[in-house]
Amino acid sequence: MLAEEGSRKRETQVTYDRTRKKVEYQEKDLVLNQTVRKELEIPGCTFDVIGALVELRRLKMEPGTVLNVPVSDGKKFVNARVEIQAREKVKTPAGEFNTVRCEAFLFDGVLFARKARLHVWFTDDPARVPVQIRIAMRFYIGTVNLQLQNTP
Repeated sequence: MLAEEGSRKRETQVTYDRTRKKVEYQEKDLVLNQTVRKELEIPGCTFDVIGALVELRRLKMEPGTVLNVPVSDGKKFVNARVEIQAREKVKTPAGEFNTVRCEAFLFDGVLFARKARLHVWFTDDPARVPVQIRIAMRFYIGTVNLQLQNTP
């Protein structure tokens, strides 16, 4: 990932080695020409945040179910709690969908320090397509809402 925030420019690389059960984190400050490296032991079935989203799609999603998904950002490892909360109809630019709403507890010092709530709506069918993702942040940015624009 290449990130630019004002005058800060960083390149971050995270490598998962499941055979060694380790994750390697490397961050290069492109302005100061400094590199930070970190290696962390993880269970062999650990996912990054996007991989965890893919993993959720293959699990049973019944409202009231609580799941634990092993997640790492390369610097920290957590067994993230995911609550399957409710069935809802969601309207997006791609249409209206019967969905299952999940809340993933990754913020508030779990994996990420910022205070926020993360909800994902998956279609309530075997494909379990994520049709909406909402991150409600508790600071001046507000809410980030991602919606499915069209179906493949």
